This record gives sequence, C-alpha cells and structure tokens, in this order.
Amino acid sequence: QVQLVESGGGLVQPGGSLRLSCVASGGALDYDAVAWFRQAPGKEREGVACIGSSGGDSHSYRDFAKGRFTISRDNAKKTIYLQMTSLKPEDTGVYYCAEDRVWSDCVDFNEGRYTGWGQGTQVTVSS
Repeated sequence: QVQLVESGGGLVQPGGSLRLSCVASGGALDYDAVAWFRQAPGKEREGVACIGSSGGDSHSYRDFAKGRFTISRDNAKKTIYLQMTSLKPEDTGVYYCAEDRVWSDCVDFNEGRYTGWGQGTQVTVSS
C-alpha cells in the first residue's frame, strides 16, 4: 500500500511562498489522482488542490487556492508538489496529501476515497 510523506512546511511571513512536497513509498502514484488537504487549528480538514494521474490540465482547486497555489507532479520521482504563493495568515494549518483510490482524475475532495495519509507538514503564516 502506498504511504505518503509530506514535507516543506515552515514559518513564513504574509505574502511569502512555500513549496510542499509529497513523496510516495511502497508503490507508484502513476494511475491515481492525488490531492492536498489542510487542517487549520480548531477546524475540519478541507481539500485544497487535486491533480489527475496525467497531470497537465487535469487538476482542480478550491476557490481560496485559485491563482495562488499550483499543484504539479513528477511521477518518475513519485512526488506531488504544492507551490503556494501570496500566503495569508488564514493559510496556516497542517497540510496533508492523499491519493484517490477510486478515480484517476479529480472528482471531488471526499475524504472517504482518499488513502495513504501521512503525518502532514505544518505551515504557519505569521509576521
């Protein structure tokens, strides 16, 4: 079973940028959609962005991520990236990645279909 490990989080000032990485072990992600989720303190986990197995135009973003975040993948490296720019304090939270065990293209962020959750990586946006 694929297990995912997130990294790249940290403390950044408002307006700054971070690039998160999600590396797979125990298998490949070539045929699955993969999504980033986040959980802010005291809030439920929510979807952020998704990329389909073919990459390219097969991706979707939540409204708050559009224009600021970019999801990409390198199947040869078994890695999914989330480039985040123009960060805001409300982007603070633990960021997770997970693979969709049913669909190869992005459908929605229903957590029930996603698997391989890692420990997450903490992103803190503060001055």
